[in-house]
Parts: sequence; structure tokens; C-alpha cells
Amino acid sequence: MDWKILLITALSAFIGSIGQLEFKRGADNLQFDIRSLLTNYHLIAALCVYAISTVLYVYALNKGQLSIIYPIIATSYIWTLFFSKIFLNEQVGIYSWAGVFFIILGVTLIAVQAGR
Repeated sequence: MDWKILLITALSAFIGSIGQLEFKRGADNLQFDIRSLLTNYHLIAALCVYAISTVLYVYALNKGQLSIIYPIIATSYIWTLFFSKIFLNEQVGIYSWAGVFFIILGVTLIAVQAGR
């Protein structure tokens, strides 16, 4: 599989995690009325960022194998964990860091297989 497709997929995961961060920020100010929804810039940004992430992901799916591309999307969990820690000051425990290790290990093994 072409490494460019793997990188596009990883970029899609990264951008999707930014969308998650923006969804969280938008949810903190969420009110269910039209005016509040239309002026909740974090939610609007999240939707736009997610749209970009989705376009990149669908492009990658068009060019590559789902069985290789989809696990790379799991890296979004890693980015989201980092963003939560850095930007939202959330506590991250040892089990979360262990999970990050196993996600990286799994994605690395899949990427190595893709390079064959």
C-alpha cells in the first residue's frame, strides 16, 4: 500500500481528534435553542473539521484497503488523549497510557504488514 495513503489516513485521525476537542468545548456551552447553536463557534468548528477529516478518510478508503486504513484511525484515541490532557487539563491515568502503547504497537504492526 502507498505510504501517502497511510499518512493521509493518519492526518484524518489527527484532524478528527481536533474535532473531538472542539465538540467538547462546544458541549461545555451547549444550549438547545437555535440562536445558541448557530453562535456556538466550537460546535461549528468541530463540524467543519470533522467534514475535512471525513473527506480525507473517504479518499484514503478509495485508494487503500479498509483492513489497513481503519486501524490507523485508532490513532485518533491517542491524539484525543493528548489534547484532553494539554488543552482541557484532564487527568490521564496509567491505564490510558498503557492503552496508548498498545494502540501504537498495533498500528505499527499493521503499517509494517502494509509495507510488504
